[in-house]
Amino acid sequence: MNDQPSGSAHGGFGPGESPVRTLAPAAPARDPDPVRQALLDVRREVAKAVVGQDSTVTGLLIALLSRGHVLLEGVPGVAKTLLVRSLSAALSLDTKRVQFTPDLMPGDVTGSLVYDARSAEFSFRTGPVFTNILLADEINRTPPKTQASLLEAMEERQVSVDGVSRQLPVPFIVAATQNPVEYEGTYPLPEAQLDRFLLKLTMHLPGRSDEIEVIRRHAIGFDPRDLMAAGVRAVAGPDELEQARHAVAAVTMAPEILGYIVDLVRATRSAPSFQLGVSPRGSTALLNTSRAWAWLSGRTFVTPDDVKALALPCLRHRVALRPEAQMDGVQVDDVLGSILASVPVPR
Repeated sequence: MNDQPSGSAHGGFGPGESPVRTLAPAAPARDPDPVRQALLDVRREVAKAVVGQDSTVTGLLIALLSRGHVLLEGVPGVAKTLLVRSLSAALSLDTKRVQFTPDLMPGDVTGSLVYDARSAEFSFRTGPVFTNILLADEINRTPPKTQASLLEAMEERQVSVDGVSRQLPVPFIVAATQNPVEYEGTYPLPEAQLDRFLLKLTMHLPGRSDEIEVIRRHAIGFDPRDLMAAGVRAVAGPDELEQARHAVAAVTMAPEILGYIVDLVRATRSAPSFQLGVSPRGSTALLNTSRAWAWLSGRTFVTPDDVKALALPCLRHRVALRPEAQMDGVQVDDVLGSILASVPVPR
């Protein structure tokens, strides 16, 4: 298994071009913990179908371990759908895909009551949200009412229809995608919904060598619709994932690290370029994901580097630039990188 991801830290999990490592655990050949090794093996299986997105795969694993949702941003054709399908196959999880369109109704996602003429009664027909990983494709192309239909599912892990609440499967996460360059006919996600996503992962176009490998695979017959033929197999399942979640919860967090997380978040609230800083929910997200990353890296404690590695994907979607900063071409990741460089790191 190749433990070094491709792509720059700026687009993945490090602050700008700093030496902070990206999310690719430097594990030994075989980890002594069989549960952790099984989850690390997931990255190897996904790589059989998806080239050069190791950091994104690890980010999705961290979201599963942290019981959170992911917003995937990337131009069309960078294998967002294939990545989620491959991850589900490697983890023995069910996945369903919903193409979000302007005419999509809330009931098309959550399910609805259907009248049965034979029994003269209404029965509930489940929607695609009843799955382990819901791929919400181009979520910003559907109106706010349908976007909001996911809020209860994301926060409460349940769906309420006609006064009756129905629990969603365990595990359950939403992996939503959006195109970063196309704005016509889109409905930007409101801050309240953006804040529900644990991570925002940026998927870049592949480098030259990775793109050569992509077309080489297609040249010899790779079919993205046939993961079995690509050799993707299940190496972990819901039981291993639940054991891993318990192990992550036992990862210790020193008081100095807690203070460091709070200082980073508070610095976003006073940054001159931001009109909206990170809420306490962002602090909690940074805590939980840092724990998951530390565990995947083979440690039982969190270091400042773990916090730094998760700062961008945890915080970039929870802030808003001032209009004048946008006009000056200021980038959110650059401001966050400056904050990471200026906030004192605990020794």
